[in-house]
Amino acid sequence: MATAKSQMPLRIKGQTACIHHKERQLEFYCEKCQELVCPKCLSSIHKTHPVSDLSEITPQKALDIKNFIDRTEKKSFVQIRKYITTTDTLLKDNTSTFEKLSQKLKMQTDKLKQELDMLTEQTLSLYHKMEENNTKLIKTYKQDLEMYEKQLKQQIQECKASLQRGSHIQIYDTYCEIQSPTYSLPVKPVLGTANFTPSENPQDHLKKALGKVITSGQGQTLTDQDRSVSTSDDMGQPSSQQQQSGAKVKKAVTTYKLLPQTKIVEEWKAPCYIDSICPTTDGQVWTIFYITLTLLDRKGNEIQEVKHKAWIRDISLSPTTHTLWVCDTENNIMELVSGRLTHRFSTKELPRCICVTASNHVIVGMTRHISKFTTDGKMVCTTMAKGTGKPLVCTPNSISECPVTHNVAVTDFSSESDGGDGKRHVVVMDTDFKELLVYRGDTPSTYKPTPQTEGRPFNPHGVVYDSVGNLIIGDYNNHRVLLISGGGEFLRVIHTDTGYTRAVGVDREDVLWAVFGGDNVKLLQYSSV
Repeated sequence: MATAKSQMPLRIKGQTACIHHKERQLEFYCEKCQELVCPKCLSSIHKTHPVSDLSEITPQKALDIKNFIDRTEKKSFVQIRKYITTTDTLLKDNTSTFEKLSQKLKMQTDKLKQELDMLTEQTLSLYHKMEENNTKLIKTYKQDLEMYEKQLKQQIQECKASLQRGSHIQIYDTYCEIQSPTYSLPVKPVLGTANFTPSENPQDHLKKALGKVITSGQGQTLTDQDRSVSTSDDMGQPSSQQQQSGAKVKKAVTTYKLLPQTKIVEEWKAPCYIDSICPTTDGQVWTIFYITLTLLDRKGNEIQEVKHKAWIRDISLSPTTHTLWVCDTENNIMELVSGRLTHRFSTKELPRCICVTASNHVIVGMTRHISKFTTDGKMVCTTMAKGTGKPLVCTPNSISECPVTHNVAVTDFSSESDGGDGKRHVVVMDTDFKELLVYRGDTPSTYKPTPQTEGRPFNPHGVVYDSVGNLIIGDYNNHRVLLISGGGEFLRVIHTDTGYTRAVGVDREDVLWAVFGGDNVKLLQYSSV
């Protein structure tokens, strides 16, 4: 409960009139309340309080001010200047450190490439020698078979001649010859055999071969699913408290691992149908359905609703400004500011999906291409094919940027009417929109289809990256959510449901928000950090 004093008006700096008695000047200092008062206050509010004439206390206050000036000029300024000077050294050391680390990493990578090339050459040489040996054996075997055939034909001719005009002795001798032949069918040679089975999970071996990555600093660092990461609260420049105590900040080691089984953190029915989902940085989530934006809390309660005049196709949260961006069927690209959609620019073609990047660019997916714009609509790059060439992306449905590599993943419906082959897939590109890989829904044979899905064709409705660079794909037809490595390697099925996977999103805690069947929302924890 607020005190009476907290509810009293405060004097503005420089004000000479009493805040309680406007007609009176401030002439005294109340030692109990530690505030300036007027003569009338002495008989009312500050009655019985010890007071001093204002002129009596100002000499001491002036002395305190002078001491503060002297102390700041002689010590604090000197100390701050030292800190500023040390930042130049820190900048140089920081650049030098990461240049050395990068060079070391590249050298190790080149070494591994050379060793892998050498191993490949050795294996290919072995294959070549085995092939040559087998070729010689097969050719010799063929020659022996041809010789045997020739000898057999000659023997048949001799048998026929003996039967036609031979004497009894000749027929008898011919009979003895076929009973005890002087030659036999050549024996088929034993050929050298070889086999090659590609590793189903080469990434783990490559991680070990590359070496251990340990980082310290602010926030979460790129990790592979079983890699330890050191993080620290020490930002390089110690705080004043740390400097005075000489204490060091302890590093906290965190590990990113996949859970043995996905945990359902929350599950609820949304108050509205959901076409797309976008978790915010404070544990809430924006959703869209037709012309309505709805902000929900972690339990599914409605916090805010924003209506729009046109059909909203997709939404994206800016990783830098944390504001919501929207694209609609009237070719508008808008930003939600103070509860209102503010127009930023328009596209020439109908936008199908949108993604705001860490570099504050806006990627828009349109029929037969995706394009990157500045926030005021200036095009930076595009995947639009020239002439009649097949486009890299035909029918984009959702876009996500990797927070680690800044690669871009796009779900492509690949409609035949847009130049596609009708087989839906996910395309991953680099920042310049050059294709890196295509994932078409391949899963190990151990993952059997459920009775609800019966192994239907892969249908990626939504795609999103998590904080360590793995891809999460909502497979609409098969009612499931897939986890794929940044390199396109299948990791696991996160969750399988009874309803179609409508939309997926990941919050800052790496909790997956998934929408099944239109309004059934599940918060899924699939990893521990």
